[in-house]
Amino acid sequence: MIRQGKGKTPRRPPKKPFSNEKDPVGVYCRVRPLGVENEECCIEVISNTTIQLHAPEGFKTNRNGEYKETQYSFKNVFGVSVSQIELFEHVAKPLVDDVIHGKNGLLFTYGVTGSGKTFTMTGSPGQGGLLPRSLDMIFNSVGPYQAKRYVFKTDDKNGMEVQSEVDALLERQRRENNLPVSKATSSRQKLDPEIADMITLEEAYKADGVDDDSCYSVFVSYIEIYNNYIYDLLEEIQEDAIKPKWNGGGTPIRQNTEFIPPQSKILREDQNHNMYVAGCMEVEVKSAEEAFQVFWRGQKKRKVANTRLNRESSRSHSVFIIKLAQAPLDADGDNILQDKNQVTVSQLCLVDLAGSERTGRTGAEGTRIREAGNINQSLLNLRTCIEILRENQMCGTNKMVPYRDSKITHLFKNYFDGEGKVRMIVCVNPKADDYEETLLVMRFAEMTQEVEVARPVDRPICGFTPGRRHRNQAFKEELSRKLEERGGPVERAMVSGFNQLAHSLPPLPSAEVTDPHDDTTLPRLIEALQNRHRIRQMMTEEYNKTANMMKSMLQELDNNLISKDNYIHEQNAKLEEKDKIIQNNRADLERLEKKTKMQEHKIDILQKTTKIYEDDKRSLQQELETREQRLHRELSEKRRMEQRMHGVVSDTQFKWEKECERRVNAMQLEMQNKLWVKDEKLKQLKAIVTESKTPGRPDPPPRQTQPKRPSKEDRIPAKRSASPSPLPTTTPVRPLHRRSRSAGGEKWVDHKPSSSLDLGTVLQPVIHNAIQVSAPSEKALSKCDRYVLTHQEVASDGEIQTKLIKGEVIKTRGGGQSVQFTDIETLKQELTTVPSLKRKSSEGAPANGDRSDGAWTDVETRCSVAVGMRAGSNMGPGLEHHGITKRRKP
Repeated sequence: MIRQGKGKTPRRPPKKPFSNEKDPVGVYCRVRPLGVENEECCIEVISNTTIQLHAPEGFKTNRNGEYKETQYSFKNVFGVSVSQIELFEHVAKPLVDDVIHGKNGLLFTYGVTGSGKTFTMTGSPGQGGLLPRSLDMIFNSVGPYQAKRYVFKTDDKNGMEVQSEVDALLERQRRENNLPVSKATSSRQKLDPEIADMITLEEAYKADGVDDDSCYSVFVSYIEIYNNYIYDLLEEIQEDAIKPKWNGGGTPIRQNTEFIPPQSKILREDQNHNMYVAGCMEVEVKSAEEAFQVFWRGQKKRKVANTRLNRESSRSHSVFIIKLAQAPLDADGDNILQDKNQVTVSQLCLVDLAGSERTGRTGAEGTRIREAGNINQSLLNLRTCIEILRENQMCGTNKMVPYRDSKITHLFKNYFDGEGKVRMIVCVNPKADDYEETLLVMRFAEMTQEVEVARPVDRPICGFTPGRRHRNQAFKEELSRKLEERGGPVERAMVSGFNQLAHSLPPLPSAEVTDPHDDTTLPRLIEALQNRHRIRQMMTEEYNKTANMMKSMLQELDNNLISKDNYIHEQNAKLEEKDKIIQNNRADLERLEKKTKMQEHKIDILQKTTKIYEDDKRSLQQELETREQRLHRELSEKRRMEQRMHGVVSDTQFKWEKECERRVNAMQLEMQNKLWVKDEKLKQLKAIVTESKTPGRPDPPPRQTQPKRPSKEDRIPAKRSASPSPLPTTTPVRPLHRRSRSAGGEKWVDHKPSSSLDLGTVLQPVIHNAIQVSAPSEKALSKCDRYVLTHQEVASDGEIQTKLIKGEVIKTRGGGQSVQFTDIETLKQELTTVPSLKRKSSEGAPANGDRSDGAWTDVETRCSVAVGMRAGSNMGPGLEHHGITKRRKP
């Protein structure tokens, strides 16, 4: 047995192209009046396009406690004084015009529970809403051109079929026979008093530019989406005791409390990729009253409940679909063209969304909580789809829109893909209790306005001559008028034509024969008949000639028409090719635009990434610089510490060297003093011995007094001297002075700035063996041991004084040089006009060593005093003053 090959799934027809032009979603706002006059209001209508929200008293929107006022703009704002007819004229009338001209439309109301959505869509007696006014406008426009019932027939696949009037009549009879008597006569019953006066004749609208060469038929269907299940509100359910009963929540229950999932309709996709509700009942209606009666029958089945915020709160989303089927007439303008491909179906969906609510405010319990959760979830999914659509269009991304997460978005996804216009009416309640929910609704409306929907393309134009219906009607009216003038049907007209033709022939002579021997009457009659026959033949020939000529003319006209039709077909083929090229170019443009948006989006991402990297690099560089500065500071601090410690070590070493030298000198002085005493004793002993050995010695000279040993006070200066005291002789010995270090072989750096002034003084600081520089350098410091800086400044008396700041050059551990300042000498110039104090003379000074201050004022005395600097002195860093009296020359 040979297995048959598996067949492939047939390819779906391509989706019809969309227009390259796009229109934003039209969002309108309607403010309902307050229920109580003195109630607090949080909404203010600023203009016909802007409203402003005020935070109610006690509600703070900012963290700092300030009240924040926000403004929102719409395509149009309708205040509390706007009537239903004005709202319809601005919002729904353009959608109805599009439906009559073969385009789709979607209109839905959105808002918080109790904000007036159902009133806006349905209305009340005397104030018809958008739905009854839309039906009235449709039937006012296409009423004279409606086809007979059942000529258009649904195929249960979201399409329409066309059948002849005979088949439509047979189907109508069959359906009327199958319906019960009560059902058959229900269409002739009077309207419900609640909907009888929805629209007055003065408020009727009619569309312009209706195609009168087409036939129309209107179908309506009504569904609700309850707990994310779809139910047909027009479906007739037979009562059955065996089947389970339905509770108030919309779910079936049985006596054994077994849960049965609700039976709902399913969504399918037709051959044009449009979504529809499979198995939904579509009712053909012939008047606005009949259509609204069907709607009201389904409205009574809709799920409503009484909550704390709304007495009749909608617990489901309702969708009322108006389908308009239209097909062109044939070339004669008498019958509908029997071609399914020429049928155009347009629809208008009027959606009344259930209001978002908070269970804490509505006081919902049990089933109502589950209903509220499903309502809020479906509205949240609608907001998510709108947000992703907006992101894809503005940023050029290609994220998947989650239409399938909810039935309401899955059903209308084709409208957002370009199947028709989309408009939304945001209904708001201005009372302060709804402020938070209203704020969320406004944000969603503001985001929806930024979504763009592709503009639907126009339907193709039929190739028949326009005005066929009027010509056919005019012909029938003229024919019936002529028949009425001639007083009968077509047979009488033919008889009258024959009579007229008979009157046009020569008259017959009198054929009365009174004499049997009359030979003139019959020949005269025969001659007249022959003449009439000859004239008849001539007329027949002329008629044939005229008929042949007419046939040739008609054939020529037919040939011309055929050639023109061929030419038209050729031009149409060229136009189709051009249209294909245009569509391909548009597709390429859209692809390039999407690619451009993607590249721009990538560029933005790269720019942001680059900016982030640059910021990170800048911050890291700043941190690196900060750490380097800190490291440099630590290194400089370390160097300063090393220099300081090196200076301290040098000072300590120099101090201890001086101290050791001083102690050695002191010990040498003490030993010299001891030796001097011993020498004196030996000299005295020697003198005594020599005197005793010499005979006849003379009288001894007067005894000299023993030299007085210097006291402790007298020895103090000697002990501090750098050289030992000389032996006492008759000639005074000048003590040797310690040479300063500057007088030795040390080399100096003489730093005299270029800004120093030449004062022209006699005494000038001159340093031998020095390198003079205007700015110190490492090279000069490395060659010298000492450093002196000449600094000039203005003294307190206004004169310029010169300071010589001296220091030692110390080599650092790092191989550099540093200067440690040790002494400051000041050279000051005084004017002669300044009186000076008279110095005391040294004459009359006491002979003892205790001299007063006046003894130091004598010039000779002052010149005999030397000044030495030692370690540990308070007069300079590491030096000490010692006053030593110089010995006078003999």
